[in-house]
Order: sequence, then C-alpha cells, then structure tokens
Amino acid sequence: MGCKEASVEEEAETMSLSTENPNHPCPSPLKKNKPPPNWSDLWLKNTKSLNHVFFTMQLPPLTSSPKDPNHKTFISNFSKIDRTLLLSDEILLRILSKLPESQQRNHNSLVCKRWLSLQGRLVRSLKVLDWGFLQSGRLISRFPNLNRVDLLSGSLISDRKSSILLSQRQFSVHTSSRFSPNRKVFQADLLPVEVVDRGLKVLAGGCPNLRKLVVIGASEWGLMDIAEECPTLLDLELHKCNDNVLRGIAACENLQVLKLVGNVDGLYNSLVSDIGLTILAQGCKRLVKLELRGCEGSFDGMKAVGQCCQMLEELTLCDQRMESGWLAALSYCENLKTLRFQSCKKIDASPGPDEYLGSCPALERLHLQKCQLRDKKSARALFMICGEVKEIVFQDCWGLENDIFSLASICRKVKSLSLEGCSLLTTECLESVILSLKELQSLKVESCKNIKDKDISPALSTLFSVLIELKWRPDNKSHLPQSAMGTSMGKKGGRFFKRSI
Repeated sequence: MGCKEASVEEEAETMSLSTENPNHPCPSPLKKNKPPPNWSDLWLKNTKSLNHVFFTMQLPPLTSSPKDPNHKTFISNFSKIDRTLLLSDEILLRILSKLPESQQRNHNSLVCKRWLSLQGRLVRSLKVLDWGFLQSGRLISRFPNLNRVDLLSGSLISDRKSSILLSQRQFSVHTSSRFSPNRKVFQADLLPVEVVDRGLKVLAGGCPNLRKLVVIGASEWGLMDIAEECPTLLDLELHKCNDNVLRGIAACENLQVLKLVGNVDGLYNSLVSDIGLTILAQGCKRLVKLELRGCEGSFDGMKAVGQCCQMLEELTLCDQRMESGWLAALSYCENLKTLRFQSCKKIDASPGPDEYLGSCPALERLHLQKCQLRDKKSARALFMICGEVKEIVFQDCWGLENDIFSLASICRKVKSLSLEGCSLLTTECLESVILSLKELQSLKVESCKNIKDKDISPALSTLFSVLIELKWRPDNKSHLPQSAMGTSMGKKGGRFFKRSI
C-alpha cells in the first residue's frame, strides 16, 4: 500500500509539473487546449484601465459585474453613447473643417448643441439679414471667429407684407405701395445712423480679426470703433458715404481695398468731394484697390490720392461726376496698373491742353464698360494718358464710332484688344487700328453687327493667322469668306482660335 500511495503521489506531481511547464520532457496526456480569451471578457474583467475613459465621457465607471442587474442595461445602451465625446474640441474642429462648406452649414450644426457651437467657430464669412441678431450680441456668441461681414441687407427696413420688391444690384427691399419714382426709397428705409453705429461697436468688440466689412448708413464714429478695435481690416465697402464718414476710415492704416458709393440716382444722395478724397488719401496710404461710385471731385482730390497712395494699382470709376480737368491727375498715380470706367456718362468734358495731361507709365489695362464715348476730345486725352497700356477692353459702350475708336491707335503697345457690343464699328476701321498695333497678340470681337466677314481683306486675314489668340463672333450668322480660310478658324458660327507658344 505504501508503494502504491507513493506512485500515485509521484504521478500527481509529474502531472502538475507538466501543466505548469510546457517544456517538461513528460507532458501530461490530460492537458487540454483552452480557447483564446474573448475580447469582451477581458474588457469586462479589466475595468480599472478604462475608468478614466468613462470619467472623460461623464459616465459611471464600469465596476458592475455580470451579476449586477444594471449590467445588461448598461451594455445594451453602450452603442447609443456619443463616441465623439472622446475627441477634444480642437481635433473635432480639424475634422469638421475638412468637410465641404455646404455640409458644414446645413447638416453638422443639427447633430447636437456641441456641434452647433463648434460649427459656429468654423464660419468666417456671414451676410447679416437681421440687425437685431447683431445688436443683441447673439451674432458674436454664435460666430466668434468671423472675419468677413456684410451688413448691407440687414440695414434696410423691409416691409415683408408687401409684394413689391425693389432691387439694386447688391441688395433688395420690400417696399409699400406708397413708393413713387421721385421717392428716395432706400434713404427712407435705412436704419437710423445711431442704430448702425451701435451695431458696429458690438461688431468691433467681438470680431477683432475682422478683415472685410460691407456697411451702409454709418457715421464716422461707428467707423472709428471699427478702426480702433479691428487693426487687421483690409477690405471696406461703404454705401451712402460722404466726406464726414471718410474721417472715420482715415484711421484704418492697414486698409488695402476700398469701395465708396456716394450718390445713386433714385435711391439716395450722398456727397464725396475733394475734401473727402484728401482725407482718405492722407489716412489710407496703403491702398491697393480703390473704387469710386457716384463720387464727385476734381483734379485736386485725385492728385492727393495719386501722391499719397503710392501703392495704388487698380482704380475703378463708376458713374463718376468729376469736374472738368480731373483726367490729368491720373499721371500722379505712378504705380497704377488697371484703370476701369463703368457706366460713366462722360470721361472729362474739358481735359485741357495735351502738355498738361502726362501719362501713367505703369498702366497695363484699360477697361471701358457701358460708358458713353461721344466726345472725341475726351477720348483722345484718355488714350494719351493710357499710351503704355497692354490691354484695352470696350464693352457695350455707346457712341463708340469709327472716329472715336481710331484714336486707340495712339496706344502702340497694345497686345490684347477686346470689342463687345460695339455695333457702330465697321470692318474697315477695325482693320486700320489693329494693323497699326504691331505688338497685337490677342483679338476678341463679339456682337459687333457692322463688322462683316465679307469685308475682311487679305492683309487682315494674314494678321489673323499669326495671332496667338483670336475669338471672332461679330454676329450669330457670321462666317468667314474664302480669303480667310487659312486661319484655321472653321467655316460657320463663332470661332475661337488659340495658339500655344
């Protein structure tokens, strides 16, 4: 019996050793391969390492056991937990910023209050339609990182019950039946100046990184708040502007782009004269682009702009009401590269002697759109000042006859010429001008009904063949004659011909 008991104890010892040590020379035949542990079992047993995760998610730590009656309920609701709570605001903002803008504004803000707040931090540009939203401070709290704000539509008192909608390019307003052509509708339906100024003060205090602002009906005090609190303001658009308002923007030392809208026929009256242009020039010396719409002035005001704003590269005049002789002041804009005239009834009624006109040596582009060019003396003075241009564009200009257009040959360095809607020009005049432009490389002719294909001469046809770019569509029924077949422009309809160098 003693021997049997000893053998049993030795066998048990041998089995225990083989179980603990898999490399034992005599492994036990009773050993079974256990299945690999389940991930969920490990997750439920090792809960201490995940307690900080549930603390971050503001949930109770996972200390309940499978025997806990609340265990099954907690596990079943785990799929409903917002997993984005594990992400910090900074990470989630980076993810949301990668999505298309349409999804950002229309979908993401509807997920929850947190996403609504985060989405507001991503919005940089906004057009305000309700002034109360700005003045109450909700605009700033909802969108704290705005840098481009348009207050134009929100400054209008609109009668929503009216079915009459009056539109003017950038904005529109519902007006009542009392409207008459002689009534200054926008001037009567604008918010009071003091209300606009209070809104600008709120905006300035909440958006220190503001870079672009569009506003109407403000005073110099409201704009001074913007200038003091928003040193990064680069782009400003002022409607219903006058000389006193320009005292406020003179403090915007970093301003680079400025659009002034003074007088608009049938809508409102506001005066910008030499006084305002001088104040502007002395304060905003870093201007690169300047647009004057419905502004008055003379030689002195434009001279001040040219002398003080030496970085000015682009000047646009729309419905300009300058006094006679102002055109000569353009020669003081030494770095001007682009000159645009839009909807101008005149250029300069009396430009003065040729020796006083001067020139713009850096000018590269001259654009005239919907202007009246009936005065031959005025047109000649303009082309003399712009004698160094490389590009000329005429678009829907009234009164542009052969005699006026022939003066464009003064600009001998033109490389690109565009004519659109010039119905009074003939093929003969066009040929005489473009043959004198020895450096011409690009030509565009559209909707010029008196320019006929049948009048194209062999010399003009030869010029077409050497142009780098040619767009020829004088009318819808146009087709080139047999003499122009070598220009590789097709046979019927509009043609577009472009060569690569």
